[in-house]
Amino acid sequence: MVKAVAVLRGDSDVAGVIYFNQADASSPISVTGEIANLAPGKHGFHIHQFGDNTNGCTSAGAHFNPFGKSHGGPEDSERHIGDLGNVTASDSGKAQVNIQDSQVSLFGEHSIVGRTVVVHVDEDDFGKGGHADSLTTGHAGGRLACGVIGITE
Repeated sequence: MVKAVAVLRGDSDVAGVIYFNQADASSPISVTGEIANLAPGKHGFHIHQFGDNTNGCTSAGAHFNPFGKSHGGPEDSERHIGDLGNVTASDSGKAQVNIQDSQVSLFGEHSIVGRTVVVHVDEDDFGKGGHADSLTTGHAGGRLACGVIGITE
């Protein structure tokens, strides 16, 4: 079992803690946690390429996409590894995260350890919205909060 954690912070009041657990390289990953102070509704939730937050969430780079695919939803075969879809905030601004994914991994050459998880301003359209940036970012808008993914006990 490998476990990792990311503490989300940003320029806004949005904050949270996200946990990653994976039994072995062939098992799906479990992504759980809570994000607070979001506007009610859906927000894009992605793994980005770099574990660099020196210039806020901007320096985390693009979505983690080692295979050069178009942006998609978590159930799509054509997607970035980092495309985890949306989290949904309640009227009180809290989003409970509970995602199972078979493309994201804490193991091997394409591990997400040391990369950044980002929560976005807007809903991810899964590449199907027809906007100029749908196939690259899901038209999810700015970056509210982010955190580097690190190994934990």
